[in-house]
Amino acid sequence: MKLIKAIVRPNKVDEVKAALEKMQISGMTVTEVRGHGKQKGHTAIYRGQEYNVSLLPKMEIETVVADSLADAAIKTIIESARTGEIGDGRVFVIPVLESYRIRTGEKDV
Repeated sequence: MKLIKAIVRPNKVDEVKAALEKMQISGMTVTEVRGHGKQKGHTAIYRGQEYNVSLLPKMEIETVVADSLADAAIKTIIESARTGEIGDGRVFVIPVLESYRIRTGEKDV
């Protein structure tokens, strides 16, 4: 199994979710996060005062998929989240050794 963590633009979450659901991947966790990469933030004006916004709002989508689905899921996330501009996000893939269902205590394979 693989844990796929995708950091995407907030306006792309619904597109990514719908694309993953088409692949029969429905279990996911979505979290509001803040950060920056190459985008490095921007300057904003609030009540006539200029200030630097260095941590931008992003969304983190986490899902665990079978090894056989991982490459297709990654490709789907990238295609559905891409705008072609700086700040589109990143996808991280982490191996998952074991998983347990809390309700029953059974180990997932």
